[in-house]
Amino acid sequence: MTLSVSITTFNGAPLIRRCIESVATWADEIIVVDSGSTDRTREICRELGASVTQTPDFPGYGQQKNRALDRTTGDWVLSLDQDEWVTPELRAEISAAIQEAGGAVAFAMPRLSSFCGRDMRHSGWWPDPQTRLFRKGAARFSEDHVHDRIIVTGEVRRLKNHMGHAPMPTLEHVINKINGYSSAGARFNFAKGKQASLGKAIAHGLWAFFRTYVLKAGFLDGREGFMLSVSNAEGTYYRYLKLMMLGNKPR
Repeated sequence: MTLSVSITTFNGAPLIRRCIESVATWADEIIVVDSGSTDRTREICRELGASVTQTPDFPGYGQQKNRALDRTTGDWVLSLDQDEWVTPELRAEISAAIQEAGGAVAFAMPRLSSFCGRDMRHSGWWPDPQTRLFRKGAARFSEDHVHDRIIVTGEVRRLKNHMGHAPMPTLEHVINKINGYSSAGARFNFAKGKQASLGKAIAHGLWAFFRTYVLKAGFLDGREGFMLSVSNAEGTYYRYLKLMMLGNKPR
């Protein structure tokens, strides 16, 4: 059984080295699809032995991941984001899983994410199972612009060991993602004919904070749990507010 690793990148120079180095010594090929990075992302990927393709546009996260998937040639595919990496324990488990898969066509694994340097064990961020390992041809990513999901045809089993994830290492990353994701989400919902109001923006933002901090036990993650709860509230508030503003524009 051969294993391909597919990665999508954009200005990931501070992150991509750890991602690729975590799979470089045991994957049969590493396929990177970049959407126009202006830093050294592509150069670093090539230095580490990855095959890199730059696309002229960015159609959304799901479609971009499928572009990377289409370029793989292995029997199995492990799909990673540039801010994710494989731990040694997970690497050993993946190697065994693809050799002894039986009837399974895909495997989900826990993902341990950090927020501003702290591993989050609550706040709705753990265990956060992600189906990322699958037989070539048995899975595709949805074409959602922001929160894509994987669609698998066949049996999915779970692995025990986790992958690492550092989506928001600094407050600057947090603020940039709030802005980018809220804009993309607003455009996506507007295209589907959805509408919003100031009242909806406020209500959904408050609910996002309460869900993260109280219902998802974000208070157990210390100050970072509170910070994450506030950022979730802000992202939700701005997504609905931007949707409202899109609806107010002349068509």
